Amino acid sequence: MKDLKKYSNKTKAAFILLIVMLIIILSNFNTLRNSKKVNENINAIYNDRLVVAHYIFQYSKEIHFIKNEAEKLNLVDNIKKDEITHSLKIIHNIDDLYAKTVLTNKEKEYFDTFLLSCKEINNQIENKNWKKIVSSSEEALKTLESLSQIQIKEGKAKLASANAMYNDNNSLGQLQIALLIVLGGITCYLLIVKRIKRNIKIPEPPSLN
Repeated sequence: MKDLKKYSNKTKAAFILLIVMLIIILSNFNTLRNSKKVNENINAIYNDRLVVAHYIFQYSKEIHFIKNEAEKLNLVDNIKKDEITHSLKIIHNIDDLYAKTVLTNKEKEYFDTFLLSCKEINNQIENKNWKKIVSSSEEALKTLESLSQIQIKEGKAKLASANAMYNDNNSLGQLQIALLIVLGGITCYLLIVKRIKRNIKIPEPPSLN
């Protein structure tokens, strides 16, 4: 307390002003960092989740077609072969696009399993083993379902993280407003004190006459 009394009110106010400004600057940096992370999460939700979900839908569509073709009893084998081969080409055109997205370890594992099922389908085309193709198609569809569930889980996690950072930014924004009010109060205080000091008149010494 004795040390504080050594300083004038103006110095104390300036010191508080400096602390408030420092807090505002630090919270602003944190807000900017959170905003960047929110943007990254939103991009990840689109590029690595929504786009991938579309790829999974395309995969599923082609695998269902392969399974249906293999199950047809009244369809000529050569036509079955051509139709299934064409669908596999469409699937492999998506593979490179899917692999370029950010995949979790579990996703990579399921994706490799899916590719193995597709390879097995391709191997059985020449043998015209339609039952085996149906079985491999069913396995592929189960794998795609697992991949779809991961998309939902990861998308929810990214969204929850983005919402948490958005709430943090709101809290920091409210803190900054409160600190700016304090800053304005201190500024007004300094101006009022300065004006009062200017208006104080020093009384003249009594006349000796």
